[in-house]
Amino acid sequence: MLTSTAFRMVYPFLPAFRDGLGVSLGTLSTVIGFRSLVAAFVGPFFASMGDSRGRRAGMLVGLFLFVTGTTVVVFWPTFPGFVLALMMTLIGKVTFDPSMQAYLGDRVPYARRGFALTLTELSWSGAFILGIPVVGWVISRAGWIAPFPLLGLLVLFSSLFLGFLVPKDPIKTVQAPKLRANLRTIFSSRAAKSAMAFTVFCCVANELVNLFFGVWMEDSFGLKLTALGAAAAVLGIAEMSGEGLVALLTDRLGKRRAINGGLLLNSVAALALPYLGTSLLGAEAGLFLFYISFEFLIVSAIPLMTEVLPSARATMMAGFFTSASVGRAAASWIGPGLYAFGFGASTLAAILFNALALLALSRLHLSEEKIGR
Repeated sequence: MLTSTAFRMVYPFLPAFRDGLGVSLGTLSTVIGFRSLVAAFVGPFFASMGDSRGRRAGMLVGLFLFVTGTTVVVFWPTFPGFVLALMMTLIGKVTFDPSMQAYLGDRVPYARRGFALTLTELSWSGAFILGIPVVGWVISRAGWIAPFPLLGLLVLFSSLFLGFLVPKDPIKTVQAPKLRANLRTIFSSRAAKSAMAFTVFCCVANELVNLFFGVWMEDSFGLKLTALGAAAAVLGIAEMSGEGLVALLTDRLGKRRAINGGLLLNSVAALALPYLGTSLLGAEAGLFLFYISFEFLIVSAIPLMTEVLPSARATMMAGFFTSASVGRAAASWIGPGLYAFGFGASTLAAILFNALALLALSRLHLSEEKIGR
């Protein structure tokens, strides 16, 4: 939840970081995209430790990188320090998460993996429900830099608990494949490439709305820090509801069917957003529908991704996060141009990218489709 809060706090408080750092919205948007791109290309090198060095080691390295990132900006409270902190905290997250998911993938049968991984994904919505309102309160009292030392200290304590509570990986009798071999396996697999294309497209669609909803609500309704924090909490409730639906339905419906349904519902929500956004209540309702449907589809996709390449599970999950980062980076670069034509242009583009994600998913065939649930 803490690492997700650090990643997500930039979006609803984009105006606060813009004003505090004295940069333009376009500059900040470009930096957010650059953050995702750096994480996309650097993250797999660290995340592959989950395969080569063990799941526990991968998780601890990720948390160490995160704490280092938050420390940098405390001692270098400038725009370059802020950029470096964003990059390092995201690299830490995309190092930690694949190792954690691979750890669960090793221990939970595929038929029940959707439920197990959903429990960890509650932290993503928890970031919006608990983390973002606290960040809004902290920024309003102590400035834009205040969340970084707070999150860094809490993650440091969390890593100590994790180090003691998670058992060490068993000693391997066979040498684990190196990063190059794992990457070669991924890029020679049609299923893996289709999975990553699906992830890129659906994350572009989500980010086109995610990046500018705070600016849209401030421009349309004059919402300020505390109100934006409350709005973000509503979206966190939507995501938690989506995760609850995954826990209840995805293993029963089948992962593929659940993802298809989520993509269609997300597109309907994107289409309705500009029309619902004529009032604050309507805007929050539309965003609620958009976030609940996206969370349902993306969390339903995670257990499917863990079974694409079981022999290189952590590296494949790093590829999943890399693809998500590439999608977010692409959206951050095309997003400002679209938003210049209005929020409706952003939502229409989101529908188009959802259609491309649906096409990519249709080309994803597991080698064991008997477990296609």
